[in-house]
Amino acid sequence: MQQHRELSLVTLLSLFSIFFSLNVATASAGGKSVDENPFSPKAYLTRYWNKEVRNDAVGPSFLLSKASPLTAVQSASFTKLASQNALQTKLPEFCSAAKLLCFPDLGQSLEKHERDVSFTGYSERNFTNYGTDRLAGADSFKNYSLGENLPIDSFRRYSRDSVNHKDKFNNYAADGNVVDQNFNSYAAGATSGTGDFKRYADSTNVPNLRFTSYSDDSNGRAQSFTGYSENANAGQQSFTSYSKNGNGAPNAFTGYGTSSNVAGSDFTGYSQSGNAPNDTFTNYGNDENNPTERFRSYGDGGNGGSEKFSNYRDRANVGESSFQSYAKNSNSEKVNFVNYGQSFNNGSDSFTGYAKASKGGSTGFKIYGVNNTFKDYKDKKTTKFTEYSVGEKSSLASKMAASGSLVKRWVEPGKFFRESMIKKGTVMPFPDIKDKMPERSFLPRTISSKLPFATAKVSELKRIFHAEDNSTMEKIITDALQECERAPSKGETKRCVGSAEDMIDFATSVLGRNVVVRTTDNVNGSKGDVVVGAVKGINGGKVTQSVSCHQSLFPYLLYYCHSVPKVRVYEADLLDPTSKAKINRGVAICHLDTSAWSPTHGSFAALGSGPGRIEVCHWIFQNDLTWTIAD
Repeated sequence: MQQHRELSLVTLLSLFSIFFSLNVATASAGGKSVDENPFSPKAYLTRYWNKEVRNDAVGPSFLLSKASPLTAVQSASFTKLASQNALQTKLPEFCSAAKLLCFPDLGQSLEKHERDVSFTGYSERNFTNYGTDRLAGADSFKNYSLGENLPIDSFRRYSRDSVNHKDKFNNYAADGNVVDQNFNSYAAGATSGTGDFKRYADSTNVPNLRFTSYSDDSNGRAQSFTGYSENANAGQQSFTSYSKNGNGAPNAFTGYGTSSNVAGSDFTGYSQSGNAPNDTFTNYGNDENNPTERFRSYGDGGNGGSEKFSNYRDRANVGESSFQSYAKNSNSEKVNFVNYGQSFNNGSDSFTGYAKASKGGSTGFKIYGVNNTFKDYKDKKTTKFTEYSVGEKSSLASKMAASGSLVKRWVEPGKFFRESMIKKGTVMPFPDIKDKMPERSFLPRTISSKLPFATAKVSELKRIFHAEDNSTMEKIITDALQECERAPSKGETKRCVGSAEDMIDFATSVLGRNVVVRTTDNVNGSKGDVVVGAVKGINGGKVTQSVSCHQSLFPYLLYYCHSVPKVRVYEADLLDPTSKAKINRGVAICHLDTSAWSPTHGSFAALGSGPGRIEVCHWIFQNDLTWTIAD
């Protein structure tokens, strides 16, 4: 009896789907338009738009294209699983059918390589045992997970306990998008030989990188590491334990996080407790924009060696950095630190513990930047500061502040502009407006409403999306939740939406039901110059209110929508500067009140002003949206 009572919605929808498919085929044969299955999420969204938006505007194709691709049957099936808290049991099928961002569950590879090996390409596996206990010989590894979208890799035990073995590692996970990489134990316990590691996660977007134990407990082994997560965008990196307990080991580390944008990094334990080390570290966090950095324990407990650190946060733009414990408890070491915190735009820096409790040896410190704190260093009689400029701006910093080339490095030309530029005939740079995020779709509201969405329930979300502790997926989820739960700024109304219906509800709750949503037509003209053609001011060019929606990185398509008061919105034809042919139709928004913006906002670096002093305009990027009251 119970089974008869549970004639499932899935079965009913299957029958309805067949019925409507026959009707659609008949209608098409008679010359009528072919409609979407009325039970599909996309068809429901079309009806919802027509019901909630009170004007003649047709639901915009770019918004409808983001609707869930699930069929009516799939939607009902996954809705049922969500109701039963069982989506995780069908996650691969759910992610594929609903077009979501999910990482594969990788198994381990236990392959061993006992002869000289030269790899030229490798990806999407856990490599567990490479070159362990090798005697002499040479291995080279090129192009590991190169240029991939959503790569997830783990590498364990590379050249561990080897003797006189030469290792070379080129290009690990470079040019990847939303990178999840874990590298454990490189040449731990190795004797003699050389190690060369180049280009780790170079030019990646939103990386989550963990590198643990490089050449720990090695004996007489020369190491060089060049290029760790340089030119990265956003993301988080951690590097733990470089040449700990090494004996007579010359180590060189060049280029950690250079030229990265809004990146967070932790570096813990460089050459700790080494015996007769010869260490050089060049360029940590140089040329970065708004970084958050923590460096702990460089050369602590070392004996009778030489430590040199050059260029920490040199020419960085704002951000927050801390450096704790350099050469603490060292014995008879020669210690030298060159250039700490010579920032282009001052951030918050702290340096704690320089050669504290060390015995013998010599210490030197050259060029320590402005607006910093320096605590607990060796006796002033034995520590030589060549240029310690706390509390005043050095001439070098003044020169950098006037340099337009550094601003261009952090703020792309054309990303921000003045309202006076939006007029016919203006030639202006057009930024790269291409969407860098993985392609995803909204969830039907019948599913999204049944999923947890709060930091208090992050463990449930991790279970559903198979997110391991300290994984990229965990960070993606927690970052989005924190941003969505952040208190609104003064005058702001905000909401995160995971369905198109929720977005429509929020926009109409702020602006009323007579609304229009717009975005820039395409990405043509990006990274080049354009000529502004015909310009139309929305609502007659009057000051108005809008709702802007920006993508957030999350397993399903999630938008951060917020009300934006006191703006003017424009549509403008964009022309090729040579042929004068129309190549795009751009949507621009001008914020007239910037008084609540941060002084470190990139627009002020680019336009040369500050909060409340100027208006700031920008284009609506690909897949971002702005809502206004209809003309």
